[in-house]
Amino acid sequence: MTKTAFISIVGRPNVGKSTLLNAMLGEKVAIVSSKPQTTRNRITGILTRGDDQFVFLDTPGIHNPKTMLGSYMLKSAVSSIGGCDAVILIAEAGRAPGEIELSIIERIKSAKLPSILVLNKIDKITPVALAESIKAYAAVHDFDAFVPTSAIKGTGISDVLDEASKFLYESPWYFPGDEVTDQTERQYAAEVIREKILRLLSDEIPHGVAVVIEEFKDEETLISIRAEIYCEKKSHKAIIIGKNGEMLKRIGTYAREDLERFFGVKVYLNLWVKVKSGWRDNNFNLREFGYNIKDLN
Repeated sequence: MTKTAFISIVGRPNVGKSTLLNAMLGEKVAIVSSKPQTTRNRITGILTRGDDQFVFLDTPGIHNPKTMLGSYMLKSAVSSIGGCDAVILIAEAGRAPGEIELSIIERIKSAKLPSILVLNKIDKITPVALAESIKAYAAVHDFDAFVPTSAIKGTGISDVLDEASKFLYESPWYFPGDEVTDQTERQYAAEVIREKILRLLSDEIPHGVAVVIEEFKDEETLISIRAEIYCEKKSHKAIIIGKNGEMLKRIGTYAREDLERFFGVKVYLNLWVKVKSGWRDNNFNLREFGYNIKDLN
């Protein structure tokens, strides 16, 4: 008898949601970086084991938005709580719940959803600090389980899956057993390119960058991709390209290596950089760049 459940992974920015998702799947489907607000769209990660299929929803970090894009990200994260079967709240170990965590807990309570608290980054704290965090969270909500993890090191991942398996119910699967994500190849390629920009450039520039795949040709032994990188200022464009095009070459090289590992064939990557001022607060641009901005209405 097949079982399944939709399980949302929620939390503030930069607590390790995407790292946890990738670790549970054993495959990289969500981009990661040390910068907050890396995830912009809700990403579905699918794990099928035997008769069980977990459908994880990796969401943007819940934060106070400053742009229309930020508002879109916030609504995407919040709406996932109401449309799932269970919730994994991931927070930083060694800290008490803050305003953002408390607001998420209130939504979990309101929706009457089962939930797991994952306290991540335990490799950075003492056992005493971890115990204090668990005590502080237990005082505000009766979670179904508390799981300490270090997602980046793979510690506690099997425990999260064991606890999440208790939320599965008898049902036909919603996805084929060999699928790991519902992202299209174009979406995945755009996200990988954006990840390299996040990793290589300073804090200000990446958050004003969007990547659009203009051409994606799959010729069995070679995938040819033409991508346009949009930024908000001419000065940012110059930095992204770099002296003699060196930065753009590094972005392309690192992205191509990841894409070749994922697709299993050679990848030809052609990158262009363009300026689109104020796109994060422009309805038309947000839709053009693949953000379903109508969800804000």
